[in-house]
Amino acid sequence: MGNMHGTVYRNGRQIDVGYGVPTTCEQPGCTEQIDRGLAYLCGSVHGGDEYSCGGYFCGQHLYTAPEGHHGNRCVLCVDRGADPTEYSPDAMVATFN
Repeated sequence: MGNMHGTVYRNGRQIDVGYGVPTTCEQPGCTEQIDRGLAYLCGSVHGGDEYSCGGYFCGQHLYTAPEGHHGNRCVLCVDRGADPTEYSPDAMVATFN
């Protein structure tokens, strides 16, 4: 299997990436244990690009990328800083019991 471990440059630093590299969600205050694989990546490119920061976030802190883009996005990258959890007049609210 490929992509278990590799290295990339992010924010001028070399970091280890891949699903074999354990880490913690990068959302401030979150302590969820994850890995640095594509499943937890903000964007679709390790290290980031013009659309994403390339950080690693748990499922609770990743959101679907805007239409026409691949991968997922963190709260800061999903809509250029707009928080997708804030109230919107056209948002659907579901309550489960």
